[in-house]
Amino acid sequence: MSSGKYAPVVENSSSMTLQGCLEECMEALDLFLNNHFSESLDKLRPRAKDSMYHALIYATVLEMQAMMTFQHEDIVSAGNTMKCAQEVCQRFRRKSGSLASKLSGDDLCEEQLHAEVCYAECLLQRAALTFLQDENMVNFIKGGIKVRNSYLIYKELHTFVQSRGPPTGPNHSQLEGGLFFGIGAFNLTLSLFPARILKILEFAGFSGDKEYGLSQLHQGALSHNLRSMLCALLLLCYYTFLSFILGTGEADVAEAEGLLKPFRLRYPRGAIFLFFAGRAEEIKGNIDEAVALFEDGCKAQQAWKQFHHMCYWELMWCFTYKRLWKMAYFYADLLSQESRWSKAMYVYMKAACLSMLPQGEARPFGENEVDLFRQVPSFKQKIAGKSPPTEKFAIRKARRYRASCPVRLPVPVLEMMYMWNGFAMISKRPELTKGMMETLLQAERTLQETPANEYRLDDTCVIQLLKGLCFKNQGKMQAAEECFNTVYSSEKKLKFDHYLVPNALLELGLLYNDLGRREEAIKILQKAKHNYKEYSMESRTQFRIHAALLKLKADTSDQGETTAL
Repeated sequence: MSSGKYAPVVENSSSMTLQGCLEECMEALDLFLNNHFSESLDKLRPRAKDSMYHALIYATVLEMQAMMTFQHEDIVSAGNTMKCAQEVCQRFRRKSGSLASKLSGDDLCEEQLHAEVCYAECLLQRAALTFLQDENMVNFIKGGIKVRNSYLIYKELHTFVQSRGPPTGPNHSQLEGGLFFGIGAFNLTLSLFPARILKILEFAGFSGDKEYGLSQLHQGALSHNLRSMLCALLLLCYYTFLSFILGTGEADVAEAEGLLKPFRLRYPRGAIFLFFAGRAEEIKGNIDEAVALFEDGCKAQQAWKQFHHMCYWELMWCFTYKRLWKMAYFYADLLSQESRWSKAMYVYMKAACLSMLPQGEARPFGENEVDLFRQVPSFKQKIAGKSPPTEKFAIRKARRYRASCPVRLPVPVLEMMYMWNGFAMISKRPELTKGMMETLLQAERTLQETPANEYRLDDTCVIQLLKGLCFKNQGKMQAAEECFNTVYSSEKKLKFDHYLVPNALLELGLLYNDLGRREEAIKILQKAKHNYKEYSMESRTQFRIHAALLKLKADTSDQGETTAL
C-alpha cells in the first residue's frame, strides 16, 4: 500500500489476497442463489470483520432478508451489520483529504479504490434501511444525506476510472461492476422520482437519466462479478414491478426475460429467479403459467419463508384477476398469519375478497367481512413516522364499516387492484377484462337498487373509473373517455374518495396519448400534477403522472433548474 500505516490492515484482514476474498464471496453468492442461504452466510461470517467484501456481501444478504421479513428487529440488525461493514471499509480507505484530492494523484492503490466503492455501497444500503426503520422525519432526511454522500463517491470514482484509460489489474472488473451498479442505480431510481418528492429527500435540482442508468445496470448484469446479481435484480424489479406500480404499466417483458435466461439456466431452482419468471408470465397475461412458477418458487426452498410471502402476494393477485375470490382470500389469509409487511393490508384484502362473494354463500373459516373490515385500523403500523400509503388507503376505505349497519364497499378488491395497476396486467387477456366488466356492471346494478346514502356518488365514481379502464382494454376509447370525464365532472360533489379525480385525469391523459392527442394529454396530465394535493395514494399517482409526462417527452420539473446525474 502507498502508506505504511495502512499495510497492517490488509495483512491482518486475512491470509487471502483481495482476489482471494473476491473469489470466496463469489462462491458465497453462488450458494445464496442456489437457495443455500445458511451455508452462504456461514462462508461469509468468519471474515466479515476483516475483509471489506466479506463484510459487504454478508450485510447485503442480511439486508435482503430484512426487507422481505419487514420485521423491526431484522431491519435494526441488518442496519447494525451494514454499519459494521462500512467501518471495515473505512479502515481500507485512504484517510487524508477529500476523495477528489485522493484521486488527484496516482498513488491510490487497488485496495483503496475498492474500499471507496464498497464504502459508497454501504452508505447506499444503510440509507435504504434508514427509510424503513426510522420513525421521524429528521432521520428520514438523514437517509437522504447518506444517499447524497454515496452518490458523490460513485460520481468521482466513475470520473476517475473513465480518465485512467484501459482497465488494469486482475480485479478491475469487480471495481467496474461496483460502479455500474452505483451509477446505474442512481440514474434509474432518481429518474423515476417527481421533482416534488426529490425536494423532500433534499435532492432538489437533481434528476436521473433513465436510459443511461439502464445501460449501466445492463453492463453490470452481463459481466461476471459480485454486483452482476444486484444489477440484474434491480433491473428485474424495474421491468416487472416499478414500471407498473410507479409507471404507466408498459413493462419491457422481453428485457426481463433476456436477463432471466442465463440465471435460470445456471440456477434452475433458484427461488428468486422462479419468482421473477412468474412475474414476467403474469405481465404477459399468462396467469396459469405464473401460478405454476410461484408455486414452484415456494417448493424450491423452505429456509426463508420470506420468499414464500412474495409468492403468496402474487398468487393472491393472480386469483383476483381470475375472479377466484376464495383462492385470493386463502393467500391473503396466509399472509396475514405469516408476514409482517402490512397486516392491515392483508386483513383488508381478506375482507375485500369475502365481500365479492354472493351474500348467501358460506365464508371460509366462518369469517365475516364486516368484522374483518372493522379490525383493519387496529393493525396500523408506522414507518419513517408515517403509515404506509396503502395501509392509510385501506384504513380509510374500511372506516365506513364502523357503523352498526354499514354501507358496503361496491368493489373493494378491484379498487385495490387499480392501486397496484392490475388492470394493465390483464390488458392482454380479453376474457379477464370481460370478467371484470361483468363484475363492475353487477356492482353498478346493485348500487342503483340500494337506498340513497352519503357514499352513493363516490361509489358510482369508483365504478366509473374502473369501467373506463376495462373499456380502454377492450379498445372502446370513446366509452372509456366518457367514464373518466364522468368522474372528473363530479369533482365538487365527491365527499370521501378525492383520489378519484387526479387518477381519472391521469387515465384520460394516457388515453389521449394512445389516440395521438399529445398536446391534450400533456395539458390534462399537468392539471392532474399541479391542481390536486393531500389525497389518498398521492405519491403513487404523482409517480405515474411523472412517468406519463416522461413518455410524452414533456417537462416534468417543478420551477427551477435540474442537474442530470
